[in-house]
Amino acid sequence: MKSIEQIAAELQGYDPKALSAAGVNTFLSRLVEPVTQTEDVGVFDALGRVLAEDVISPVSVPPHDNSAMDGYALDSRLLRNSGPLRLHVAGTAFAGKAWNAEVGDSGCVKIMTGAIMPAGLDTVVPLEFVRIDGEHIELPPGVVSAGDNRRLLGEDLMAGQPALRRGQTLGPAALGLIASVGLATVRVFRRVRVAYFSTGDEILSLGEAPREGAVYDSNRYTVFGLLTRMGVEVIDMGVVGDQPDLLEAAFRNAASQADAIITSGGVSMGEADHTKAMMKQLGDVAFWRIAMRPGRPMAVGRIQEGSRSSLLFGLPGNPVAVMVTFLAFVRPALHKLMGGTPAEPVLLQARSAEALRKKPGRTEYQRGIVAREADGQLSVRITGNQGSGVLSSMVQANGLIVLHHEQGNVAVGDTVEVLMFDGVV
Repeated sequence: MKSIEQIAAELQGYDPKALSAAGVNTFLSRLVEPVTQTEDVGVFDALGRVLAEDVISPVSVPPHDNSAMDGYALDSRLLRNSGPLRLHVAGTAFAGKAWNAEVGDSGCVKIMTGAIMPAGLDTVVPLEFVRIDGEHIELPPGVVSAGDNRRLLGEDLMAGQPALRRGQTLGPAALGLIASVGLATVRVFRRVRVAYFSTGDEILSLGEAPREGAVYDSNRYTVFGLLTRMGVEVIDMGVVGDQPDLLEAAFRNAASQADAIITSGGVSMGEADHTKAMMKQLGDVAFWRIAMRPGRPMAVGRIQEGSRSSLLFGLPGNPVAVMVTFLAFVRPALHKLMGGTPAEPVLLQARSAEALRKKPGRTEYQRGIVAREADGQLSVRITGNQGSGVLSSMVQANGLIVLHHEQGNVAVGDTVEVLMFDGVV
């Protein structure tokens, strides 16, 4: 396990007082080591979990050629006739059982969706394309081609091939895929445990009476929501005041049971409180000034308690800055800690509906509202006041406009990139 100093020495141009957003993620990618413990869970309990090994399909899906719709199965060689076809209906094939009777040279079989294709038949004509005449159907020329409306054996999955890969986070479709190959359990990495608390004597917990100069804690609840969306085990440790003994007890308690610790507040360069001092005392920690807006101050490192080592993320105190730094840095780091396959965030492109001021040399995350215009193109506008304490703007927004490090001012109509909130916030 490399120390903060060793990782810093490996990074060209590393400057903790002026670190780029990209540099933060590069540093964290070297700091974070994934959990290794695994467990087997049932399919109903696997949602949001990370696969610890490839899922190899024991069967082919589908297990046989079958009909993709209700209609009439026939031999495509009959379609070589350029004129209309008149075919005898030899019977009906239902889903769940094989149809093994004789069809005849100019015959067909009425077939239901999902039914096994009768031997020698390879094409399905939809019901609406034919005219029924007693025990015969009449088919006009050119309505189907050879192989139409037939699902092939193994076209989804072949037996012995990977259905899902190690490191994938299991979503609803993956649960269905696991069940489709007949597996009742799947091996996943154990849940990552994340403890979090807010710091500051000015922070009120819900239920406390208002007092002058104090504010109610919102960060615990937004961090709780962000962590819960990730599927980690959340350990809420409440609010901890700026007192050395309380902070030490909180850090030690968190490190004794969690894989990662998140705090909010107390990491600004000029702050004269005890949070930074306690981080330094108990762990191997770096304090950064990141070239970004909002969310300039941040602390990262490890806190040691006995034989356990916990990752530490010391986030700024302003509510929007907490959310932005979580989305930009903490979320991808936790994803790696969970055993997930590294993945770049998917950024949507949209036209800026207004001019945006931006200085090159820092990354800015502006709260935006993406909408589709009359011409069908996506556009984005900011929510208004972009102050890092305006939490209501995060509720109004449906994404963050990401203005990259070297990017300058944005004119109306320029294309910008947006990190969408759907499924994350």
